Amino acid sequence: MSKDTNINQIRNIGIMAHIDAGKTTVTERILYYTGKSHKLGEVHDGEAVMDWMEDEQNRGITITSAVTTCQWKKSQIHIIDTPGHVDFTIEVERALRVLDGAVAVFCAVGGVEPQSETVWHQADKYSVPRIVFINKMDRTGADYFNVIEMMKEKFNANPLILQLPVGREENFSGVIDLVKMKQIKWHDESLGAEYDITEIMPDLEQKAKKYREELLEIIAETDDDLMEKYLGEEPISTKEIKNAIRKATLKRQVIPVMCGSALRNKGIQPLLDAIEAFLPSPKDIPPVKGIDPDTEEPLEFPAQKTANPSALIFKVSMIEGRKLSFARIYSGTFISGSDVYNSSLKKKEKLSRILRMHANKRERVKQASAGEIVGIVGLKFSSTGDTLCSEDKPVLLEKMEFDKPVISIAIEPKTHADQEKLNEVLKKFTIEDPTLKVTEDKDTGQTILSGMGELHLEIIISRMLREFKTNVNVGNPQVVSRESIDAPVTGRAVFDREISGKQHFAEVIIELSPLQRGEGIKFESMASEDEIRTEYYPVIEKSARDSLENGYIKGYPFVDTLITLKGGSFNELSSELAFSACAAMACRDALEKGNVFLLEPIMDVDVLIPEKYMGDAIADLNSRGGKIESITPKGSIQMIKATMPLSKMFGYSTALRSASQGRGTFTMKFSRFDRI
Repeated sequence: MSKDTNINQIRNIGIMAHIDAGKTTVTERILYYTGKSHKLGEVHDGEAVMDWMEDEQNRGITITSAVTTCQWKKSQIHIIDTPGHVDFTIEVERALRVLDGAVAVFCAVGGVEPQSETVWHQADKYSVPRIVFINKMDRTGADYFNVIEMMKEKFNANPLILQLPVGREENFSGVIDLVKMKQIKWHDESLGAEYDITEIMPDLEQKAKKYREELLEIIAETDDDLMEKYLGEEPISTKEIKNAIRKATLKRQVIPVMCGSALRNKGIQPLLDAIEAFLPSPKDIPPVKGIDPDTEEPLEFPAQKTANPSALIFKVSMIEGRKLSFARIYSGTFISGSDVYNSSLKKKEKLSRILRMHANKRERVKQASAGEIVGIVGLKFSSTGDTLCSEDKPVLLEKMEFDKPVISIAIEPKTHADQEKLNEVLKKFTIEDPTLKVTEDKDTGQTILSGMGELHLEIIISRMLREFKTNVNVGNPQVVSRESIDAPVTGRAVFDREISGKQHFAEVIIELSPLQRGEGIKFESMASEDEIRTEYYPVIEKSARDSLENGYIKGYPFVDTLITLKGGSFNELSSELAFSACAAMACRDALEKGNVFLLEPIMDVDVLIPEKYMGDAIADLNSRGGKIESITPKGSIQMIKATMPLSKMFGYSTALRSASQGRGTFTMKFSRFDRI
C-alpha cells in the first residue's frame, strides 16, 4: 500500500459468476478503464490479461483465480477474477474466504445459472456483501427484469434496482441512473472510454420515476431517518440515498443491481463507482478472529497498519518452478526481507520479496499493510490455509476447508525420464491445489490422481505436458476386486521330500468355508495334539493366509473366508518347512475343488439434486446397477442414498451434471466388497 493510500480507500473484491456470463470480459474492461491495460484483451481471441495460462487462452475459460490491483478515483481496488466452472470451485472458495465484497455477474439471457447458484451460496457462507452486474444486455433474448425475478426466486434476495437499460438487445445504448436520475450513453468510437450524462429522454421519464420510487421505498425500510423523510415527502439528497444504500449493502439487506454490455464497452464506469461507493473497505468488516496457538483463547486483530501483524495464505502457485504464496493481510504491516512466524507450523519463515500482483506480472514493494492482497516469495514450508504473524504475538486464523475429490484416473510415465520427473511434478501440483490428491494403489502399483471433475484432471494432465514436459499414459484406475468361496470345501496334501540332503515330512487337511461379508480371514484349529503338534500351528496359519492373499482366479486377495485346520500327521522327519509348504498345497487343493468367485468394491453414494431432475438421476443410477436405499427431501433439494459398484462410477460426475444441468452433486465412500 502506498503511504498515501488510506485503508478506507481499499476494496478487496471478487468477480464471480457461472461459466460464460462474461466475468473475465468485465475484469478486462475494468483494467482498461482504470489504466492498467492499454488495450482491450478479448477472451474469445485468447488475449485476456487475467486468463494468462495457455489452457485458459485455448479453452476461453478461467481456471485459476488471478489477482490484480488497480486504481479508480480515490480507491485502490484488489480484484480476484475467479473461475466459473464447477470443477474449479476451490478457487472461488478460497477467494471468497479473503475478500470483503463481490461483484456477481449474470448473463442477461441465461440469468441465474447453476454455477452462479453455487458461488452465491459460497458468498453467503462467508457473509460477503455483493452487487450484481447483469451483463450481455446487447444479446438477443436479453431480459433484465427476468434476471431480477430469478434472483428473488432462487436466492430469496432483495435486489435494489439502481439502473434501467436504455434500448433492447442490439439497440442497447446505455442506462438510466435512478440515484442521480440521469441518462448515460456511451461513445462506441472511444471504446466506451467516453460517455455523455444527459437528462432522461421524455418517453422514458415515467418508467424511471416509477422505479426511482421503488428504490426509495426499499431503501427507506432500512434507514429510519430516510423513512421519516420519505413518509413526510421531504426531498432526499443523492448523498443521503448513497449512504443508505452503502449501509444496507454492507449489512446484506439489499443487493444493488446494475447492467451493461462488457463486450460492447458499456456500463463499466458506473460499476466501478458502485464498487467504490457501496462495497466494504477492510475497516467496514469485523476485526479478524483467531485463537492463540498455545492457549487457544480467542483473539481479535483490528484492520490497522500499527496492529499486531496477521495474514492468511489463501493460494500457492508454482510459477516457473518458484513458489509464490498469495496472502491477505488482515492487520499490521509486513516488511520485505524480514522474518515472519508461521503459527500453523510453528516455524519461522523469511519474506524474501513482497509483490503487488497484476495477473502474471508483478511489482516489488518494500512493505504491505492491513487490507492488502499480495504475493510473497521466499516461504519454504508454508501452504494454503496457513497463518503468518509475529512470533511474540502469535495468532492462528481459521483454517480453510476443501471438498474431497470425487473422480480419479490412473497415470503412468511413458519413459524412464518421465518417471524421474513425475513425482516432483505431482508434488508441485498438490502444493498448488488442495483438492488434488495423489495416491499409489498398493495392489496395482498405479499412481492414482483424484480431483474435482474430469475437466480438472484433464487440465492437470495438459499442464504436465506443456509446463513440465512430462508425458504420461492416462487410463481409468483399475478396479481392485477380491476373491472368495461360496461353500465349505476340504483340501488335503502330503509333503514328503528330500531338501538339501535331509528328508522332510508333513500331512495337512484344511477346510475353507465362507464367512459373512466384511469378516475378513479367520483361522481356527480342530486338529488334536496326536495329529499335529501345536508348535506347528503358527507356520500352518501363516502359510494358509499367504496362499489366500495371492488369490486363485485373477490373483486378487481372498476375503471373508474361514481357514480350519481339520487334521493331519507328523513324525520324526517333520519340520516347520514341511508344514509351511504342505499347508499351501492343501489350500491350493481346496481351491481347485471349490467354487471361487470375484467380489467387487461397492460404494455408498449420496446424490443431492433438485426435485425436477430426480427422475433422470434415479434412471441413471438404475442403469449403472445402483440400488436406491432412501430418498430424503432437504428443502428444494432431494438426497438420494444408493449403493453402486465402483466400476460403474467412471464418468458419473459428467453424467450427473448433464442430467441436472450442473445442479446435482454427489459424494461416495467405500462400503464393502460384494459378489459381481
